Amino acid sequence: MSSSPSDLVRLEARALLQLADRLDGSMSIPFARAVDLLAACCDSKHRVILLGVGKSGLIARKIAATLTSTGTRAHFLHPAEALHGDLGIITPGDLAIALSASGETEELTRLIPVLKRLEVPLISFTGALASTLATASSIVLDTSITEEACTLNLAPTASTTVMLALGDALAIEVSRRRNFQPEDFANLHPGGHLGRRLAPVRDLMHSGEALPHVGASTPMTQVIYEMSRKKLGMTTVLSEPESGPGKLLGIVSDGDLRRLLEREGPHALEHTAAEIMNPNPITVAQTTLAPAALALMEQKKITSLIVTDAGTQEVLGVVHLHDIWALEIP
Repeated sequence: MSSSPSDLVRLEARALLQLADRLDGSMSIPFARAVDLLAACCDSKHRVILLGVGKSGLIARKIAATLTSTGTRAHFLHPAEALHGDLGIITPGDLAIALSASGETEELTRLIPVLKRLEVPLISFTGALASTLATASSIVLDTSITEEACTLNLAPTASTTVMLALGDALAIEVSRRRNFQPEDFANLHPGGHLGRRLAPVRDLMHSGEALPHVGASTPMTQVIYEMSRKKLGMTTVLSEPESGPGKLLGIVSDGDLRRLLEREGPHALEHTAAEIMNPNPITVAQTTLAPAALALMEQKKITSLIVTDAGTQEVLGVVHLHDIWALEIP
């Protein structure tokens, strides 16, 4: 049997390729049926219950976490705990997914009558297609392997890798079926690096006193002062700047000032904001996610976006390119 680290990794990779072949062939229909069941379970506001013991239980926990983070309500239940008082977690209308390489795990097989009594459909991940678990399942997803990566061919290694990949495929396909969007992902991941990368612009924008704004009749000296004071390289031109957020009339940028100075020299300061502003600035809604805002800035070759209220079109803030770069978005 292969024993070098690279050989063991290649062995597991071959097991994954065999799984991929089955998903393209013999397992395509049962996998599609499993996606249907999960999507229907989610739409009815029920939960997916993941079951497994030992290493399979650890993989079941991870699959439950992946399902949850991609919009599918899921919960891990240890079969032994279920047999000793935690069965109340499972309710009619839920869906169970059980993981067992042998299909004969005692704690799991003892749950089968309970699941049938509750009329809970059962999907199994197993490599033993004639096992007790497989026979009792509504859908069987084949996780069989040629051999484990363990040199004794005993410790769950390749088999759990295959289960993990199959669980990921199932979770992602269900999220795609249910039209799970980046905004939904952001709502479920408010913390950590992912949360920062998926922040909406309302969490990044300069607002209130930090929002650069002038009125239409503001002279150029005051426009330049406001731009310098707020340090964003631009200022909004609003209908009622003195009373807080107002309707957007336009924007004056550093580029507008440079072009004005090149064109008119010392006479540039004789103008007002309305006379040199761009009356059609790019705006975004406050729910726009940071990656989408960054893509828009790069496409339009600008450094700031004005955040407006979708209903009233009042200016809420300004998000700058540097605010998004600080999130380390690739």
